[in-house]
Amino acid sequence: MKTIVSAAALVAAGIFAIPASAANLVLYTSQPNEDAQATVDGFMAANPDIKVDWVRDGTPKIMAKLQAEIQAGNPVADILLIADVVTLERLKEDGKLLAYKSPEAAQYDAALYDADGYYYSTKLITTGIMYNTSAAMKPASWKDLTKPEAKGLVTMPSPLASGAALIHAQTLAAVPGLGWDFYKSLAENGAIAAGGNGAVLKSVASGEKAYGMVVDYLPIREKAKGAPVEFVFPSEGVSAVTEPVGILASTKNADAARKFVDYVLSEKGQEGFLKLGYIPARNGMKLPEGFAARDTIKVLPIKAAEALKNTDQDLKTFSGIYGSN
Repeated sequence: MKTIVSAAALVAAGIFAIPASAANLVLYTSQPNEDAQATVDGFMAANPDIKVDWVRDGTPKIMAKLQAEIQAGNPVADILLIADVVTLERLKEDGKLLAYKSPEAAQYDAALYDADGYYYSTKLITTGIMYNTSAAMKPASWKDLTKPEAKGLVTMPSPLASGAALIHAQTLAAVPGLGWDFYKSLAENGAIAAGGNGAVLKSVASGEKAYGMVVDYLPIREKAKGAPVEFVFPSEGVSAVTEPVGILASTKNADAARKFVDYVLSEKGQEGFLKLGYIPARNGMKLPEGFAARDTIKVLPIKAAEALKNTDQDLKTFSGIYGSN
């Protein structure tokens, strides 16, 4: 009988660890709970001899937990499936990941995985603009959020709580004509930054705020359920996190972990992400219903190693504008 563990359940129980013997594999992930469960269920259906336990939280909290375990000499996770390549690049540079050349990589653009095989992107999760359908202005660009019509009506997740929000800030900060001046203009226009993407979704869907920076699948899913929201891929382009998968060098279940990597990169695994409403990273896959055509979505570039080097300063810059929320 499998054991499914979420971070919330662990906190409620006053426990934040899983016995290593509880399963063949332990996955740490930043996927929403339902998506994590679906991913694990799909893998176990394809690999009935392997059981998986999982812990879910935002990427910063998952990494704090993992780093504490590493320092204590007892890392529990075998596999990571978290928001961004910058985080896994840090682990790679620290020698904490196991290299694996998956045969499935042949079906991916080289820019979507580490050349040495330490991590692989599994999907494209862009950050754009959502708005409540009652909003007076229908935004088409990032700069529209700095207009008087949006004064005091914009919310966004904080990079201190969301890995996707950090990548988004670092990406826009490097775009000519936007940069950190754009974030300063947003703050001067009354924008707030706090919590994660889920809080932004609730705020805009409820009408508390009219506009939000948010990951694409949340408002697209909610619109399909009847929520009064729309999602826009801004004209300047969007940032993207790719939810990479990587194997911890400390794993005692390397063969099973390699099978997990192969599964999430396989056509079957990618179809699972498609059904959940994500843009698959694998070439030749369809897009979820409700998304713009892939060739109309301009994904802005980010260099993982450079972003990693700048992370601490970028967090300080953001906090200097919006505070430590």
